[in-house]
Amino acid sequence: MKKLYKHLIVVAVLVAGFAAALGSYLLFRPDDRGSAGVDVQPAAQAQPVRASSHRLSEPKRSELTVVEFLDFECEACGAYYPVVERLREEYGDRVTFVARYFPMPGHRNAEPAARAAEAAAQQGKFEAMYTKLFTTQKEWGESQEWKESVFRGYAKDLGLNMKKFDADFTDPETAGRVQYDQRDGVGLGVQGTPTFFLDGTKIQPPASYKEFKALIDDRLSD
Repeated sequence: MKKLYKHLIVVAVLVAGFAAALGSYLLFRPDDRGSAGVDVQPAAQAQPVRASSHRLSEPKRSELTVVEFLDFECEACGAYYPVVERLREEYGDRVTFVARYFPMPGHRNAEPAARAAEAAAQQGKFEAMYTKLFTTQKEWGESQEWKESVFRGYAKDLGLNMKKFDADFTDPETAGRVQYDQRDGVGLGVQGTPTFFLDGTKIQPPASYKEFKALIDDRLSD
């Protein structure tokens, strides 16, 4: 009886977590686009994925591509992070998982976090910084203070060349690379985060790992 009670509590917490995540997603209005007040115009020929997009998995024979437009400070993205990780572990040899930047204007540190990830990418550490930002989100997210020093600390933890990281973090081309993803997102109708595309088709954020897995299985069975 105690085990059943504990199981019900765990289920309730998971359901509540996803409900909160979806609630955060739905709170964004269609005009809440861009980042930190930057007016990001849609790409003329928007694409869900490009050759330069960051791939978290790249199987030799990819049967499906899952793209996520994300905001590192977004609580909904944080809730989906372990789901995506579990899917990557299960389907990484068949599915290409792609992460694209889409920092939202209501999050003070979303754009700097994206620049930190991009600066880390310049040293081959995108995935490491991606993981670090999501696993520590509760420590720096939803703050009204700038957290560049925190991100710099993460770069040190990852063993990055700090002189290069600092230069890349402040390089206008790094901010431009973040906006490059945003412009595609805006052009594709992304209005909140996370937004997922399966082989170029935008989908509603699945309510659970099981639902997301079913969508992937259905596509792979075609």
